[in-house]
Amino acid sequence: MSRREHEIYKVTLWGSAGNLLLVAFKFVAAVVGHSSAMMADAVHSLSDFVTDIVVLVFVKVSAKPQDQSHDYGHGKFETFATFIIGTALIAAAVGIIIAAADKVTDWMEGIDLEPPGTLALWAALLSIVVKEILYQYTSARGKALNSGAMIANAWHHRSDALSSVGAAIGIGGAILLGNRWTVLDPAASIIVGLMLIRVAYKLLKTSTDELTESSLPEEVEQEIAEIITSVPDISEPHNLRTRRIGNRIAIEAHIRMDGDMPLRQAHDRASAIEHKLKERFGQATHISLHMEPIKHQPS
Repeated sequence: MSRREHEIYKVTLWGSAGNLLLVAFKFVAAVVGHSSAMMADAVHSLSDFVTDIVVLVFVKVSAKPQDQSHDYGHGKFETFATFIIGTALIAAAVGIIIAAADKVTDWMEGIDLEPPGTLALWAALLSIVVKEILYQYTSARGKALNSGAMIANAWHHRSDALSSVGAAIGIGGAILLGNRWTVLDPAASIIVGLMLIRVAYKLLKTSTDELTESSLPEEVEQEIAEIITSVPDISEPHNLRTRRIGNRIAIEAHIRMDGDMPLRQAHDRASAIEHKLKERFGQATHISLHMEPIKHQPS
């Protein structure tokens, strides 16, 4: 197991342990405290735990080196994990909204909703603290390790913290304002669900762009072109193609140099370009350069 893979496993396992404890406590608090907002929050935490398992499985696969069936390695499996996490988050959000909407409809039809208990409020407050800590920890390590799946999972922690904030407001309002305002409990669930859908959309867009071979941003491609032309005797980089492969990138480009240059010297120039690009974007960067002779104008 590589150091990167070991770090991802360690961070994700800490998150899994926190999620498992919160899931158990939230479900108990939701049942005992008669809170639909807390039940929705518990379901969200359960989806967090499931996505932790997804990250553990797919990161192990994505860490495998290239082989005969995967010439560019297995990095896209990590991107696929991010896509699954985003999909799971949308599914959880839709479930939360539907369940809460039923409660609100009942209230509008004159049906009394059971007021939530203080245990549900304490569960929401504890969840805010724990999940925000997990978000900060996972996000920082995900950025350091350049892991899209970890960063996506960190946002799942943050979305759960936001879910708990909404639940705490709804539960607290229902408790403090009395039976006439018990609708605040499910209303908070709807707001939280809409927030989760927004986060999930961003995750799905990022992973879908990578899975469909979207190019790197224009400013990054411009930087690549500048690095290429910084090497002596190299000009006119063109047919530049870029994409992400999990936590690394692939660069393909055509370059022009003097057609009378000796082969060894041309090879050294191409090697210098590769060294500079890997120094900037990581040693695992895939680079393919096609050399063309400069077209001289007839005198």
